Amino acid sequence: MINRVVLVGRLTKDPELRYTPSGVAMARFTLAVNRTFTNQQGEKEADFINCLVWRKQAENAANFLRKGSLAGIEGRIQTGSYEGQDGKRVYTTDVVADSVQFLDPKNTDRGPQSGSTGPNDHQISRSEYPQPQTQPNYTRVDDDPFANSSGPIEVQDDDLPF
Repeated sequence: MINRVVLVGRLTKDPELRYTPSGVAMARFTLAVNRTFTNQQGEKEADFINCLVWRKQAENAANFLRKGSLAGIEGRIQTGSYEGQDGKRVYTTDVVADSVQFLDPKNTDRGPQSGSTGPNDHQISRSEYPQPQTQPNYTRVDDDPFANSSGPIEVQDDDLPF
């Protein structure tokens, strides 16, 4: 059986970071993903897809993704259900991300620019992005450790965590 999902879209709001009672990080966010076709009025529509990410990638997502950020997600679909406050069964569908890619250019003053106003074409300036906050259990990466290196970087098998 195969259950793989690849999505590219923009976050509809900042990721929500939480920790399980045992201390495992989990972040939730929603991606707005444009459909490849237009509706009868010639307008692009979007799907709003709930995503979950766990552990270190959850902390990284909370630190570096913001509303309007362009992100690529690879993962799997997970469904569930619970009893709502009205006693009716509520069904859920989420993409549990194995990999999250930050797709916004790192050193630009402005995000994507377009004449369209669809959810994936949101124009946002870097000044609108809140800076990563230093909070307990967050990971902060200020600088590229390889920015001043010259030549290839040598990595031994013993250096790899896997």
